[in-house]
Formats: sequence, structure tokens, C-alpha cells
Amino acid sequence: MIKTLKQPREFYRNVITLMIPMVLQNIITHTVALTDTFMVGMLGEQYLAAMPIAMVPLFIILIFSFGVQSGTSILVAQYWGKGNLDVINRVLGVGFYIVAAVTFSGALIMNFFPYQILGLVTNETHLVSIAVPYARLTAFSMSLSAISMLYFACHRSIENPRLGVIILSISACFSIFWNWVLIFGNLGFPALGIMGAAISTFSARSLELIIVAVHAFVNKRFKVKLALLLKPGITIFKDFLKYSLPVLLNEALWGVGAMVFPIIFGHMAGAQTILAAYNISSNLERLFAVAMFACGGATAVIVGREIGAGRKERAISYARTLIFVGFLIGVSAGAFLMLVRFTILEPFVFPLYALSAEAAGAATIMLTIYAFCLPTRAMGFTMGLGALRGGGDVKAFMLIDVGTLYLVALPLATTAGLVLQLGIAAVYSAILFEDVVKTTIMYFRFRSRKWINDVTREQIE
Repeated sequence: MIKTLKQPREFYRNVITLMIPMVLQNIITHTVALTDTFMVGMLGEQYLAAMPIAMVPLFIILIFSFGVQSGTSILVAQYWGKGNLDVINRVLGVGFYIVAAVTFSGALIMNFFPYQILGLVTNETHLVSIAVPYARLTAFSMSLSAISMLYFACHRSIENPRLGVIILSISACFSIFWNWVLIFGNLGFPALGIMGAAISTFSARSLELIIVAVHAFVNKRFKVKLALLLKPGITIFKDFLKYSLPVLLNEALWGVGAMVFPIIFGHMAGAQTILAAYNISSNLERLFAVAMFACGGATAVIVGREIGAGRKERAISYARTLIFVGFLIGVSAGAFLMLVRFTILEPFVFPLYALSAEAAGAATIMLTIYAFCLPTRAMGFTMGLGALRGGGDVKAFMLIDVGTLYLVALPLATTAGLVLQLGIAAVYSAILFEDVVKTTIMYFRFRSRKWINDVTREQIE
């Protein structure tokens, strides 16, 4: 263990410099989502259950956006290692074109066919009717957010993760304040309920995009060149597709697969109770996984930079250390989650929601299972989204990530929930068993060293 963790002081200083802003950015993002859930939950359990129904198809937009960000980051990090800012402009331009076209198309589809789409998630028609107006506006919010997050991802890959923290902090305060105003009708405004949450979110995402547009042309670290951004060129477009298409396909297939889990919950006995519990637990889970995500993000940046600079052995050494750091983070996060569950969540937080005892119990079960799975998940996340993707091994990671979802998690969860009609503990355990299989396979891939690929070019036509 000591040998694995032994690295120069500058390495850990760099890791901390990258991770802390990423942790803060994730905390801000998930705190806003948790605040939305909390305020809407005060309206009643049916509103709390309607939110995840709306988010199931919108999750595909979110996943696609993350895929474009990841594909962009692979190229940006390695060209940052080479010091080529012109190519980074081209890469960002391709990313903007793709993410804008697809996410706005998805938002339009959601607005034209909301009842048909949400009706696939659950047969609880009263929940669908609540979710539809929320889903329509939130779809466009996610499209705006996709553009801003792509810009943040680019700056994160050039070792400037603080930008996302600053801008998201501003939009978070804006969103939480207007949630309080519009959901409950404070300060003389009408009480709009769940639509108040959708309106405040859309307004916050619009504010984000305005700030991003201003920053793009006034910052000195990375000057946006419109000529390169708007006309990135066919060569970089082909490179982007080569390394991003597997990532996009990975995220799309993973998003579709993950969308099935709430559908399974929505067709189990006591669907409203389980969906309400899932809404709370999933938001809390993401909040407790922020350090894990930051470790994976830092790994991708550092590995990509070292490979782009031609230091492949150093990239392997750094990745090995960060994978172990990820495991330690998972152990700590899981233990902290269990502590918070007994001291804060059960006695103080859960009673604030308009939840039944059954829903609170189901949320507790999900969080407990998740806490025990966090060490394995954190190590796998650092290996996969960190080392393998940062090293350009996108096809292998896609096969591992999607394969375990469709061949392990989905069959086990479907069998447990819909065929055997077991309880939520068995179904959730079946879902998270995938992490054990996935992490094991990725470990052998990492040991093979086949994941190391220099994706840069010396010259761009």
C-alpha cells in the first residue's frame, strides 16, 4: 500500500488542486437537486414520486451530454499536454455543434409527445399528469445546461476546474431562492408547486449560459477563437467521432439501460412508495459520491496530460496510485453515509418529507446497500472513467460498462423485481452487484496496459 501511494509531493498537490473544485462543483450540483427534491417533497408523496418519472427520459439527454463532455475531455486533456490551444478550440467547437443539435432535438420530442413517453415509465396515470408539465420545461433546461457543462469540462481538462465551481455557485443560489419563491408562493408570487421548481431551474440554466458566453471572450487562460470554434475542420471532426462515438454510444446505451430501473420500480407492488424512496435515495447517493467522481475526473485529466506529453510510464504509475486513492475514498464515503444515516437522516431529515413509513424504510434500505458498495464502485469508477477513458481506451470501456449493465444488472433486477416479486432490498442488491463484476473485468484490462493510447496529431489540416 505504501509503495502504491508513494509519489512526489507535486503529484498530490496537483491532485488536490484538481479534486477540490470538482468536489465542490458536484456538491453544488447535487445540493440543488436535493433541495428541489426536498421542497417538492413537502408538497406530498405523489409529487415526490412524479419527479423521477419525468427524469427517466430526460436522463438520456443528461447521459448524452455527459458522453460529449467525456469525449471532448479525452482530446482536450491530451492536446493540453502538448500545449496546442488551437486544436482545443476546434475540439470544443465540434462538441458544441453535436451537443446543441441532439439535446434540443430531444427537448422538442419531449414537448411534442410527453404523455406517450412518460406513459412508458409507469401505469400510474395520475403521476404522469403531474410529471408532464415539469418534464416539458426541464428538457430545455437540460439542453442549456449541456452547453455550459461542456465548457466547464473543457476548462477542467486544461486544469482549471475552479471555473465550474464559481459559475455553478451563482446559479445554485439563484435556483434555490426562486424554488422557495415559486414552489410555495412566497414574496407575493403565486404558488406554482412542482412547476415552480421547473421554472427556477430553467432560469438558473439560462443565467449560467449567459455567464459562460461572457467568460469565453474575456478570460486570458484559454482564448476562444471564433474562426476555429465555428469551423473546426474535417480532420478534428473525424478524430472527435473516432474517440467520442464509442463514448456517446456507451452513455446512450447505459442511459437507456439505467432508465429501465425506475420502470421496474414503477411496475412493482407499491410503486408510488418505491419511486418516492428512490427519488430521495438517488439524490443522497450522488451527494455522497462527489469525491469519487472528483477522483475519477482528476485521474482522466492527469493520465491524458501525461500521455499527450509522451510520459506513458508516469501515466501508469499515477493511475495506479489514484485507483487506490479512489478505493480509500469509497471506504470513507460509505462509512460516512452510514454514520449520517443513523445520526441525521432517519431522526431528522426523513421526517421533514411528507413520506409514509414504508417509503422512508425503502430509502433507508437503498442507502445502506449503496454504502457497502461504494468502495468497489469508487475503484471501478477511477479505473474506467478515469484511467481507461483518459488513456483513450474508449471501445474497451464501452464493452465492459454496457456489457455488465445489460448482461448482469438488468436481468438480475428484472428477475428479482418482476418475476420473483422480491422486495426492494433484493432488487437494489441485484442492481449494484454489477459493480463487482465490472470492476473485476476492468482490473484485468488495466493490468494489460492496452488502455494507453496517444490520440493527438502533430499537425491538423
